[in-house]
Amino acid sequence: MDYDDDDFDDFLELKQDEAKEANEESDSNEEEIICEADTSPVHEKSKSKPESYETDLELEDPEKFFTTGQEELYREACKLVGVIPASYFIRNMDETHMNLNHHGLGPKGCKAIAIALVSNTSITRLDLEDNWILEEGALSLMQMLHENYYIQELNVSDNHLDSKGAQIITDFLSENTSSLWSIQLAGNDFKDDTAAMFCNALTANYRIKVLDLSHNLFSEKGGELLGQMLVLNEGLQTLDLSWNQLHLKGAVALSNSLRVNITLKTLNLSWNGFGNEGAQALGEALKINATLAQLDISSNHIYNDGAIKLGKGLELNETLRILKMSQNPVTVDGALAMILSVKKNPKSRLEDIDISNVLVTEGFVKQLEGVFAVHPELDVLYGEVTGTISKTVSLPIAFKVIKAYVEQNKTNMFEFFKSINHLGTPKMPVAEFRKALTLQNKVHLNRPQIRELIKKLDPDETGIIDYR
Repeated sequence: MDYDDDDFDDFLELKQDEAKEANEESDSNEEEIICEADTSPVHEKSKSKPESYETDLELEDPEKFFTTGQEELYREACKLVGVIPASYFIRNMDETHMNLNHHGLGPKGCKAIAIALVSNTSITRLDLEDNWILEEGALSLMQMLHENYYIQELNVSDNHLDSKGAQIITDFLSENTSSLWSIQLAGNDFKDDTAAMFCNALTANYRIKVLDLSHNLFSEKGGELLGQMLVLNEGLQTLDLSWNQLHLKGAVALSNSLRVNITLKTLNLSWNGFGNEGAQALGEALKINATLAQLDISSNHIYNDGAIKLGKGLELNETLRILKMSQNPVTVDGALAMILSVKKNPKSRLEDIDISNVLVTEGFVKQLEGVFAVHPELDVLYGEVTGTISKTVSLPIAFKVIKAYVEQNKTNMFEFFKSINHLGTPKMPVAEFRKALTLQNKVHLNRPQIRELIKKLDPDETGIIDYR
């Protein structure tokens, strides 16, 4: 590295020495953290160490030192690096979620936070989006994560990390030793050279489950490298590559990886411009893949031919539940062909299809009713119906319809939902809930009413309805 980061180790070793001295003098005196200049013996000792991503923490009594002076430790760290303490960080040190997005920390402010977090046992999710932490800040965070085994989710999107920052992070991920399972790295100007770094790191890393690399600068070559990573990776469950420039070759490589990958459940490839041939490659992969549950291919220049070829994969796929492909130039003909492909598949698990920009016809709507008869758990979000006068129809809110029924029958809402639940539990997957409301004959609810009811009962889109 071109910059010297020895003071991170210096400060932590200095804290160790002070803690030992305080314990030897008296247990009754409170420990007082004192910052010293880098001319101390500790500094001389650390100069002999090669620079690495590790910190040297070996306290005789870490509990006594670290659990009583978190705020003081952070304030002294701020003095050491020359920044003003972030009051929000001080107020929320004991929370599990630390949200420091858009706080203007910079690399030095990030270093002070990292020093304080070495000993923090409360925070499990750390958000540092848009703080200009640069590669220096990334290094401080990776040093901290060598010692902190409590942080599980890290968001460092939009921090101008570039290739040097990517190298620091991927070197750390290659070690596969932390408790981190989710990392968001969107908008960091990563190019194809960093794709090779992520390929090498995540080929061996099985701990990372969620990876966000959206809004970066990966091209077709980067897509090919990330496709190679998915072939060998055995841990990743969610991958977001939206808003890159993967185009055809990148889409084909990632599609081919889905033929052998057995862990990925959610894949976002929206805004990558891979066209009909990319959709065809995905369709071929969906014939074989048995794990992917959510796929977003919105805004990818997919026309009718691509939608039809994607549908060939939907005829055989048994795991995909959510398909988002809005903002593609698909017409009603391509949309209908794709929907009818789902009807041909009795084992399809699709429950949500988003083609919300497609203008459809009354004939399409009638055909869709036939699809719903085979798959009552399915919901299709489409655009306006052409050939009809557009008008807003005020429908009774589903809750009011159900309430009127339960009052008339002298029961309650809970008992109503319980009566339509064949699972016999107070919770239902959204697809099962939609299917149950469609098939029950106690109250009449159309699909828009059911859709709104689900939004009310599952506002966070967890996929589970808890009607208690």
